[in-house]
Amino acid sequence: MTDMLQKALRIADEVLSPAASEVDRTGKIPDSHFARLAEDGFYGLIAPAEFGGAGVDFPVFLQAVETLASACLTTAFTWLQHHGVVMGLAMTQNAALREKYLDRAVRGQVRGGGAFSGVIPVPPRVRATRDGDGWRISGDVAFVSGWGIVDVLHVSAFHEESGDVVSGLIDARPGDGITEVHPLNLVAAQASNTVRLVFEDLRLADEMVTTRVNREEYLGGLAIGLRVDSSLALGLVHRAAAGLDAAGRADLAGQFRTEAAHLRTRFDAALADPPAMPALRAACSAMAVRACTTFVAAEGGRALLLTHDAQRLARESLFTMVVASRPEVRTALLGLLGTPGGAA
Repeated sequence: MTDMLQKALRIADEVLSPAASEVDRTGKIPDSHFARLAEDGFYGLIAPAEFGGAGVDFPVFLQAVETLASACLTTAFTWLQHHGVVMGLAMTQNAALREKYLDRAVRGQVRGGGAFSGVIPVPPRVRATRDGDGWRISGDVAFVSGWGIVDVLHVSAFHEESGDVVSGLIDARPGDGITEVHPLNLVAAQASNTVRLVFEDLRLADEMVTTRVNREEYLGGLAIGLRVDSSLALGLVHRAAAGLDAAGRADLAGQFRTEAAHLRTRFDAALADPPAMPALRAACSAMAVRACTTFVAAEGGRALLLTHDAQRLARESLFTMVVASRPEVRTALLGLLGTPGGAA
């Protein structure tokens, strides 16, 4: 086991898991959670060592996400958004922007979130127009997590004339083109501070741009996120299996662990076959729902108490089923859940 995975286990056991119910109840993540993640190097978990990061390989990164999510999905999900900023800065051709932000992002001194989903629908809901030495961005992004927690957002917008997607960093605060902020009430992970943002002539200067690529290429690059987001669901399966063990149903716990290991193997192989990934993402989410509701059933009536982990996990499994999803994932999920015996 790598040093970072050992640290992830300690953070999960010592910090996140003991506070998970309180985070869910209050709708607030203690800043000490993020401070501990920063102190142990998790804000730079996948940043290359040449930029001061831990530079872990992809399988280790996925396992760390799964470990943290098994302890507190809300904290893990909010922290996970930061890595889009880190990788955007690490890979950008904009050396001045990288020099300005990357070191602080790797240290967790600047925290980041993402506002990219507006370019995924057809037609895109967030558009960019050229304006002198920069861009004007208008539209709305339905789900932006970490509002009030993060310092910057990695925003993406579609330029219709060229067919390109322009991405860059903006300050995560209202005003200056962020004209509306609508807090969302979620069934789970409320403490992720997820909002809907409306942009109107938001200024993105060229000096803040990370990438400009063809939309097809941009969407292809998002496919890897299907595997990353599935680690959240797999983390819930891990926690539900532990609950089933404690409830005296080691047989069911073992079945879910075996199924999860099988899906991990298939998903990792599918990284070389992107068209196969949506169905696997759907399978991971459906398994999380089954595992967590099985935990509820095993615990009986006491699982309905708001202080019980089982009901929280069941709600969180619904969250992982749809968050950061894609139309192809939804279609696959409906095929699984809408077919008698399909989810099993």
